[in-house]
Amino acid sequence: MHWMDLIAEQRIQEAMDAGLFDNLSTKGKPLEIEDLSHVPPALRASYLVMKNSGHLPEEVGSRLEVRRIEDLLYHCYDEEEKLRLRRELAHARLRQEVLMERHRARLDARR
Repeated sequence: MHWMDLIAEQRIQEAMDAGLFDNLSTKGKPLEIEDLSHVPPALRASYLVMKNSGHLPEEVGSRLEVRRIEDLLYHCYDEEEKLRLRRELAHARLRQEVLMERHRARLDARR
C-alpha cells in the first residue's frame, strides 16, 4: 500500500473513532454507485465534478437519457407502455445523434 493511502486510511479511522461521521445525512443509506463505464478513465473526475455541479454537456445528458429509457423498456411488461417507450427512445436516440454530430463538428472546427 502506498504511504499516502496509509495516511488517508489512518485519518479516516481517526475521524470515525471521534464520531465525525455519525451525523451524516446519508448514514445507513446505500451509496449510489455511478456507472462511469461510458466515460473515459482520464475524464471521470472532471465528469463527476461537472455532474455534481449540474453542468453536464448536453451530449452526455442525452446519452444518460437514452440509457434510462432503455432500462425502463427492458423492465416494462405493459405493451402499450412499451410502445410509448419505444417512441420516446427513438426520439432520444435521434436527439443524441444530432448532439454528437454537433460535438464532432465543433471538434473538427478546432483542428
